[in-house]
Amino acid sequence: MLSSIFHFQESLDKRKEEGTLRRLRIQSYGIDFYSNDYLGFAKSKELQQLLLQKVTDNPQLLSGSTGSRLISGNSDIAVSVEKDIAQKHQFESALLFPSGYNANLALFSTLPSRHDTVIVDEQIHRSVHDACKLSNAKKLKFKHNDPEDLENILKRQEGHCYIAVESLYSMEGDFAPIQEIASIAMKYKASLIVDEAHTFGVFGYGLIEKYQLQNQISAAVITYGKALGAHGATILCNETVKSYLVNFASPFIYTTSAQDFQWMSIKTGYEFLDQNHGLAEKLQNNIKVFRSRNLQSPSAETSPIQAILIPDNRRLKALQNILSEEGFLTYAIYSPTVKEGSERLRICLHSFNTEKEIVKLTGIIKEFI
Repeated sequence: MLSSIFHFQESLDKRKEEGTLRRLRIQSYGIDFYSNDYLGFAKSKELQQLLLQKVTDNPQLLSGSTGSRLISGNSDIAVSVEKDIAQKHQFESALLFPSGYNANLALFSTLPSRHDTVIVDEQIHRSVHDACKLSNAKKLKFKHNDPEDLENILKRQEGHCYIAVESLYSMEGDFAPIQEIASIAMKYKASLIVDEAHTFGVFGYGLIEKYQLQNQISAAVITYGKALGAHGATILCNETVKSYLVNFASPFIYTTSAQDFQWMSIKTGYEFLDQNHGLAEKLQNNIKVFRSRNLQSPSAETSPIQAILIPDNRRLKALQNILSEEGFLTYAIYSPTVKEGSERLRICLHSFNTEKEIVKLTGIIKEFI
């Protein structure tokens, strides 16, 4: 045990020396350019009042669920919210989870068998990689957003294949060529699974709905801790996949269900989203202002995530400190989280940012670069 502790400390000391040691910090006060609260729902007084009224009318929402959903933790609210979500997204079924990480863990640890292959975009979320470790399936990577490379890999596989992509990637801020990938998946009879964490709310109900790809997708993950300003996730799928997950997915079977307030906050968030389309339009206007400042970025023009490459951990830290001193909250992504030489400042834009704030932020960055 002592030798293990020495190894742990050695690793921590190395990160501290490199300036990449992670620490838990209390949420800072400043101009928010780092949170996933794209539409400002988490800060919305109006939405908070709607939720408060729900609790006032039904205090039982705040009580614990008392068990997993297969024992005592299921409720009329959970079931009705799932039905409502499935209908809104035009999928046959939906299955709620306490987080997006948990949902991905359930999908990729359960659906693929030892005779299957999971082919993931090389920039897929860590939760998918962790889930694949719990699966007996083979895992392969294809080049980021490269349908040709994906198809070349698919051609060489035997047995059933699963393809894992995100509709919008949080490190690069770029979109997957989801329509092309869906066509390739159908051509090779592969199961396509799409994580819509960063597109839901920002682009309606996500890119699957935008391009009407529901019939070409085996499962989709919708998370609520970002644009919806809540917490939790849903797996959208057909009845067979839902029943299979309920029966065989350990992250679902052995997790105590969230309290009904979480499910009700998701339902209320959908209602609020449907009534406030103007916030997504305001966000797009702010993205246009940012892009007009001519900072070089690998990110898509309409993405709320804009990455600025600063290929050096120490320079990146220096820029983040300068911005912090000016009251701007940003998020620096160091290697090894991203490849060495691709370190970046990750700017998240929101509907509530002002043009003056965006101009000042980009001005500081341009002067530093």
